[in-house]
Parts: sequence; C-alpha cells; structure tokens
Amino acid sequence: CRTLEAAGHELRVHDLYREGFQPILTKEEWDDYLTHTDRIIAKHSNHIDDLEWAEALVVIYPTWFYGAPAMLKGWLERVWLPGVAFEVADTKQRRPKPKMRHIRYVVGITSSGSPWWWIQIIGDPGRKLWTRGLRLLFAPGCKVVWRQIYNMNHSTNADRVKFLRQVERTLKRIR
Repeated sequence: CRTLEAAGHELRVHDLYREGFQPILTKEEWDDYLTHTDRIIAKHSNHIDDLEWAEALVVIYPTWFYGAPAMLKGWLERVWLPGVAFEVADTKQRRPKPKMRHIRYVVGITSSGSPWWWIQIIGDPGRKLWTRGLRLLFAPGCKVVWRQIYNMNHSTNADRVKFLRQVERTLKRIR
C-alpha cells in the first residue's frame, strides 16, 4: 500500500479476513444468482462500489492447492456477479459480455509452497485464473502482471526480500 500511496494512487483496501467476509454462497443466493441478482448485489454493495470505482486491482493472497483460497474464491463468486462483472451470454455459443472494462491494470501477488517447476507441470492454474479466465472481463489491453514466490516453505530471508523488491518495482509501474 505504501508504494502505491507514495506514487499518488488513491486506494480502497479490503482485507477479507479482517472484515469477516463470508465466502459461502448461500442456497438463497444460488437461487437468486441469475434471476434476482440485485438481492445479492445489495448485500455486497461496499465491495461492488469499490470494484466499479477501480481502474486497477492488486490482489494479494496465498496459493492453496494450486489456486485461490476459499475466501478469495468466495469473494469472486459473491461479488463478481452478473450485472457487475459480466452479463450472462444470451445463447449457448456466445461469451459473457464483460462489464469491467474500466479495469486497466491487474497485479496478482501470491506465495506457494510448491517449487516453480511443479506449478508448471500442473499448468499454473493460479496465474491462468487472472491472465486468461478473468482477463476477458477487463479493458482491452489491460496489463495483467503476476508475481509469485515459489517454494515458500524453503525460502530464505534473502529470497523473500528479493521477492518484495520485485513486487515494489511492479507496483511503481502502475500508471
């Protein structure tokens, strides 16, 4: 946050754990997902307002079992809703219509216990979530940057300092 604030960026920060965000999509929300999305939107208006306000996203989380932790996955499912992040495709053969064209820059920052080579063998699903799957919802030409420290269980202080410097350089490039 300090790096972004020093560069003059206005921030809206959410710590899902500290906020006590409930990641579980309830049965009622599932029933309302396509037909009464407005009910779900009303429950999460603070997150949705900030998402609609943002021009850049910086998402920081630990990698669990090669992907986003349940808390982040639940946030995506409960906040990135039809009418907010996308419009549902009108036919089976079409793509959803992106609704987050105002997002021009995304930085994913994560750690994992697995070494780099193992993540590559399984197809790097965490990176692909942001650089391929969700990328389609953002502005054309949106820059998506991924920073991951691998083999965290065996990293040294020097490894972590090097990673943090890399993250700082990345954040300074956001315009």
